[in-house]
Amino acid sequence: QVQLVESGGGLVQAGGSLRLSCAVSGTIFSINAMGWYRQAPGKQRELVATITSGSGHITNYADSVKGRFTISRDNAKNTVYLQMNSLKPEDTAVYYCNSQVRIGLMSSEYQYWGQGTQVTVSS
Repeated sequence: QVQLVESGGGLVQAGGSLRLSCAVSGTIFSINAMGWYRQAPGKQRELVATITSGSGHITNYADSVKGRFTISRDNAKNTVYLQMNSLKPEDTAVYYCNSQVRIGLMSSEYQYWGQGTQVTVSS
């Protein structure tokens, strides 16, 4: 079984910063891509940022967060981070961590989600 536990959400004023963390634990053989998604009230879940595994750590960002958010990962800790700067009220949403995990050498890769953490940006 694999668990993803997020932390770091909260209430911040516009222009402020928050850092989200997501730790992956359980039966893990390898972790491939990791990412962050968000869902605002009345809207569909959308991609915020992703990061690949390996030494290259290729990143991808939604246009709305480019230049303000930075995704990173610590493979030794099975943890992915999202540094959010210059936050805007429209960044208010529940943020979900996502991870593609293999639980064994011969297993397929499965996608797992965290429970979500609320980020609220006041104007």
